[in-house]
Amino acid sequence: MAYHDPVLKDESIEALLIQPRGIYVDATFGGGGHTRAILEKLDSDSQIFGFDQDEDVLPNLPDDERFTFVHHNFKYLKRFLKLHGVTEVDGILGDLGVSSHQLDKAERGFSYRFEAELDMRMNQQDELSAKDILNTYSASDLQRVLSEYGEVRNSKTLAEAIVRERQLKAIQSTGDFLRMAEPYIRGQRNRYLSQVFQALRIEVNDEMGVLKTFLEESLEVLKPGGRLVIITYHSIEDRFVKKFLKAGNFEGEQQKDFYGNIFRPFKIITKKPILPSKEEIKRNPRARSASLRVGEKIDQ
Repeated sequence: MAYHDPVLKDESIEALLIQPRGIYVDATFGGGGHTRAILEKLDSDSQIFGFDQDEDVLPNLPDDERFTFVHHNFKYLKRFLKLHGVTEVDGILGDLGVSSHQLDKAERGFSYRFEAELDMRMNQQDELSAKDILNTYSASDLQRVLSEYGEVRNSKTLAEAIVRERQLKAIQSTGDFLRMAEPYIRGQRNRYLSQVFQALRIEVNDEMGVLKTFLEESLEVLKPGGRLVIITYHSIEDRFVKKFLKAGNFEGEQQKDFYGNIFRPFKIITKKPILPSKEEIKRNPRARSASLRVGEKIDQ
């Protein structure tokens, strides 16, 4: 199966500071590019766990006794590591968002570029799809999703239009949605639609809730000195990661102990995020929105 070369591969592998006998987690296995790059730096006594809930990744699994595949969402990080007898790891890599493969597979409904049923489920076993959201959410809930997760500028107007449209005809496909949404598009068309589809995808897959759980569990299972390396693709994710690395919470508020000492869960390795080079963006245009942040767990 053709997957693109992973974004910021060299930078993320370097940031992990891989120990040859270490235990690592690729929380978003996908095409397996990051996993294979980590395996190249590990010796025979090491382990790497790859998490992914998408059925489409199964043909990409490496035949390597050091590799263990966990066919589940990475929010269950701690549970499945414990199931395999692992309580601490040396590094965790998370390449967030939707993969190029998912975007390019028309029937998954992730992209407005193809005529397809509005699905967007990363795990096909989940019940909630994008068409369910469009046809059942109230106008206020639709506005919240579009505003919070897509930063859609006219979210209220579009939400109200969706509710009116579905009273006449259910919104089932990308074509149905594009036809009704066309009069309400503001600014650059592709950017606007990308924001709307991003918002729906995040809601369908509870991506922000999953990210919160994953980050909290990552802090618990990382060894002191272990690295957390996260690649994000939009400002909402990036803010969550930045605040968590700084303060161990999602408000970014520094906590103090009884003596006034500030709790710092991580040493921030990236004061500013690492961005793809011009060459990488030229090679893979989808890398243009990527942003890499790195934290090293502090021994408390």
